Amino acid sequence: MIVLTGATGLVGRLLAAELTGTAGVRAVTRGPRNAGFPVDVEVVEGDPSRPETLANALRGASALFLHARAVGDAAHDLVALARDLGVRRVVALAAANVDDDLAAQPSRFRGDRNKEVDVAAATSGLEWVSVRPSSFALNALSAWGGQIRAGDDVRYVHAGFEESPIHERDLVAVLARALVGDDLLGRRIDLTGPESLSHAEMVRLIGDALGRPLRFHEIPAEAAARGMLANGFPEPFVTAMMARYAAHLARPQFPPTPEVEKILGRPARTFAEWAADHADDFRPAEE
Repeated sequence: MIVLTGATGLVGRLLAAELTGTAGVRAVTRGPRNAGFPVDVEVVEGDPSRPETLANALRGASALFLHARAVGDAAHDLVALARDLGVRRVVALAAANVDDDLAAQPSRFRGDRNKEVDVAAATSGLEWVSVRPSSFALNALSAWGGQIRAGDDVRYVHAGFEESPIHERDLVAVLARALVGDDLLGRRIDLTGPESLSHAEMVRLIGDALGRPLRFHEIPAEAAARGMLANGFPEPFVTAMMARYAAHLARPQFPPTPEVEKILGRPARTFAEWAADHADDFRPAEE
């Protein structure tokens, strides 16, 4: 039995689906009545940030998936409880920037505790893996989805900023391998997509998937920050994000690694494939 924290989020739901049929899945959620999982996923009530509420979920389990946002500051206590209750393996979802200064990790200001889950797994005394992905390709949807649904012009900061976005399905496939296989044990694994792409190139590839010639317009960082704040992003997150962009203008952030292909035995999915998979998410509702 594998216990999933963060089970009702994007990664958790995909991971539950990936594991079903190969292992028993126990999905932890604060609202089990509205969780919406298929019948072959056992749904249990609990709050991963309060480890004592997961005691029943952990009993009889063989592995625990640590989601950095769901677990929050309770990673070490949750892992200790899991160990006491006989769990043999812990797999953490951290991030590629986990070793950066904490103030330079934007997602930390949205609740992620990547460093904590990474260290908690590695020092658990259990079988462990820490998976540290680069930026999700899915971030393009939150950054530009509204503009693309409204028209063909995308206004954003730093057209030339490059990173290697990873398809969420590749990430989930590696996480599932870490939870059920033995070949990744004891590793911190830096995962990326297969190519380094600029903001402008990513927008072009989304346009290709839509059959529309999207245009990228670079705007000053201050204007981009104002737009993010107006859309409800926390100010510390926006500040850290703009600083991250500025720090990597001279070189790509998280250059491509071969880990996805080495682990899965097939090439990592490209951003063009991701854009095709999510093309409908960028189209207006009436299309």
